[in-house]
Amino acid sequence: MGIVQPVILDVDGMTCASCVGRVERALRSAPGVDQAVVNLATQQASVWPQSGTAPLTDWTHTLLTAVKRAGYEASLSEPEAPHRPRPHGDPGWRVALAAALSLPLMAPMLAALWGQHLMLPAWVQCLLATPVQFWLGARFYRAGWAAVRAGSGNMDVLVALGTSAAWALSMALWWQQGAQAAHLYFESAAMVITLVMLGKWLEARAKRQTLAALDALRALRPALAHVRRDGLVVDLALHRLRPGDEFVVH
Repeated sequence: MGIVQPVILDVDGMTCASCVGRVERALRSAPGVDQAVVNLATQQASVWPQSGTAPLTDWTHTLLTAVKRAGYEASLSEPEAPHRPRPHGDPGWRVALAAALSLPLMAPMLAALWGQHLMLPAWVQCLLATPVQFWLGARFYRAGWAAVRAGSGNMDVLVALGTSAAWALSMALWWQQGAQAAHLYFESAAMVITLVMLGKWLEARAKRQTLAALDALRALRPALAHVRRDGLVVDLALHRLRPGDEFVVH
């Protein structure tokens, strides 16, 4: 009997180990699944079927539905396609723009190190922080809402809740104290979002570089193997190899 080949799925939306565990549990609970392993780096899931599983097309649809119910999107991967993980980091220009808007909010804190007491007007702080919170940081709300709908939580939920609380508190203090408001937290909300975006951008870049190296290594793999069967040497595709085959290396 030949080796059972897993079904490979491309999974979109995973951001942390918690996401990996949730997708694995969803797949393992699907009918006909013997084992499921999810890789956060490649954004892929490998699923092994049980014996007597339904036809591949129907079963694959079941797997995709299970992943969607867990709050993520998935599609059937092409076996020989290079790894091209969906980037979870924002484009570089969005990270740079978030930093450009957030750094002026941090200027008063940096000036305090040298004994300077500076404070931007509340309306300026709001004008700088709001685009970071609700435009550049919209991805955290979308991903967080998807997790909540699936009955779970993840890092995006924490970022959205924490920064929204800081932004809302700042608005409330500004409304109560007017122009004299001295302790606002717009900079906290903006900088948290900016730093997480920067981290995701660096992570996505590292993944692209690593997977490009893996694809280059995989390109060196031969497409055929020389196998001795019944006294003859035949060329077989790799997926047709069986345990116990005797290889001939020239």
